[in-house]
Amino acid sequence: MAGRAVTLRLDGRRVLVTGLGVSGLPAARALLRLGADVVAVDGADGPAQRDAAVQLAGADVRLGDADDPRHLEGAELVVTSPGWRPTQPLLAGAARRGVPVWGEVELAWRLRGEGAAPWLAVTGTNGKTTAVRMLASVLAAAGRRTVAVGNVGAPLVDAVLDGAYDVLAVELSSYQLHWTSTVAVQAGAVLNVAPDHLDWHGGLAAYAADKGLVYRGAERACVYNAADPVTEQLVRDADVAEGARAVGTTLCPPAPAQLGLVEDLLVDRAFDDDGGRPDPGAAVELATTADVVPLAPHVLEDALAAAALARAHGVPAAAVRDGLRAFRPDAHRIAHVADLDGVAYVDDSKATNAHAAQASLRAYDPVVWVAGGLAKGATFDELVRAAAPRLRGVVLLGRDREALHEPLRRHAPQVPVIVVERTDTGAMDDVVSAAAGLARPGDTVLLAPACASMDMFRDYGARGDAFADAVLRRAASGGPAPR
Repeated sequence: MAGRAVTLRLDGRRVLVTGLGVSGLPAARALLRLGADVVAVDGADGPAQRDAAVQLAGADVRLGDADDPRHLEGAELVVTSPGWRPTQPLLAGAARRGVPVWGEVELAWRLRGEGAAPWLAVTGTNGKTTAVRMLASVLAAAGRRTVAVGNVGAPLVDAVLDGAYDVLAVELSSYQLHWTSTVAVQAGAVLNVAPDHLDWHGGLAAYAADKGLVYRGAERACVYNAADPVTEQLVRDADVAEGARAVGTTLCPPAPAQLGLVEDLLVDRAFDDDGGRPDPGAAVELATTADVVPLAPHVLEDALAAAALARAHGVPAAAVRDGLRAFRPDAHRIAHVADLDGVAYVDDSKATNAHAAQASLRAYDPVVWVAGGLAKGATFDELVRAAAPRLRGVVLLGRDREALHEPLRRHAPQVPVIVVERTDTGAMDDVVSAAAGLARPGDTVLLAPACASMDMFRDYGARGDAFADAVLRRAASGGPAPR
């Protein structure tokens, strides 16, 4: 096999792979190359699954019935895609039979050979992708061969077997962490914990505990958000390697063992420039807030977490500055679309839950808030209470718009609300027109829906594109915003 030699021996062993998506397919390919007897199962039987089957020559691919217990016959190991719940019949059956169940992340970890690249890992309810891409940018600025992998970017198994990297910047979801048992990263970070995916995990405590698995066995540092007591408690509860340190991040001036802000500077009081522990009074200037784009409180939190992980790896301060300067966020993450009549229009369609929307709203005042979609059973009273003082107005759309309208009536009765009833492709033009009518010069019209998008759009990206297109059509029309 090309790439790094591995010590895990699976020759001739029957391995059941459940799910043939972005993690299952590369896992199955890797297992075949390792000589495993692969049975691959997916509940769907569409073009994507059939294409995956073509790529898995030599595997026994079974499509369309994921619950048949016969799939488990003879299996010595199950490698599951992260979206599969523990209660799924095949996975529950494996547990009853004592068959180990790994995720692709666990498989990748066990495939690491001698001298393998260390992992710097990021998890959290929101901000993971931004933080891990910032981290990769900082590592690259330090001259490290790296890539963003895991829940974003390249498949983790492929990156490990490639063996071409000095260090991996790994984004991990709670689903992925749930299916790990031996992963022990060099340094890990939990950015925040807020209710999400509770139906999958069975409750908030289980969800938080799975997030906390990123700290298990950490070698050098456990990075936590000092403003989020849940993340600090997860560090306290973690079983880490001897010498691993708790490192906090804060938007306030940092205490010893923290990274934080001093006026417009990002400052490190946890590591000296060789990655060690500084004197208690020492502080290392890493960057300025102007180096972080877009400049918003939650993006600064992501930047500080990325910097802390990089510093734990031994990256010098200058590389943190250069990496943050070079970074630009992915689309639909507080992306400025246009200024019309003195009003800024911002697309944060990626804010698909209340916690993400609250972080986005903190960045603007006053704001005309565009929200709604699929609420996924969430409630919004806390979000509305926090946002009410900065709201100029609200425009609601989507199937579960009433789930937002009710708390707005209770906690922000003075704020005008316009409900867009349309759900066809022209709805976003009505949304933008309504928002323009509420806004005043100096305001921001912010798409931060706090909801998923699939009631009206293919995904959050399509929703953000529809918003941006509607704004740009309005700009091209040349008409003033109605008052």
